Amino acid sequence: MYALFEYKGKQYKAEKDALIQVDLTDAEEGAKIEIDTVLLVSDGDNVKVGTPYVANAKVEVVVENNIRDKKVLVFKYKSKKDYHRLIGHRQQYTNVRVKNIVG
Repeated sequence: MYALFEYKGKQYKAEKDALIQVDLTDAEEGAKIEIDTVLLVSDGDNVKVGTPYVANAKVEVVVENNIRDKKVLVFKYKSKKDYHRLIGHRQQYTNVRVKNIVG
């Protein structure tokens, strides 16, 4: 059984006990989150597609930890103008574990 859900403007595929990396949330470790913006639920034979969301369907996840991705370097340069900038960025994510899919 799997489900496609929308969380913070992005879509994810959830299967039971799967670890999903979502954008940073302010929930503490061990907190349970119920996501009711489910776009599709499939149990192998039956497929429910929402318009836009499936009624009475939800994905229950538990927050595991917050992580930071590897550093991305952005280098800006303009020739013959003595202009160059080096900027680094590390995106923050939250790992969540799917506990249950109700649908």
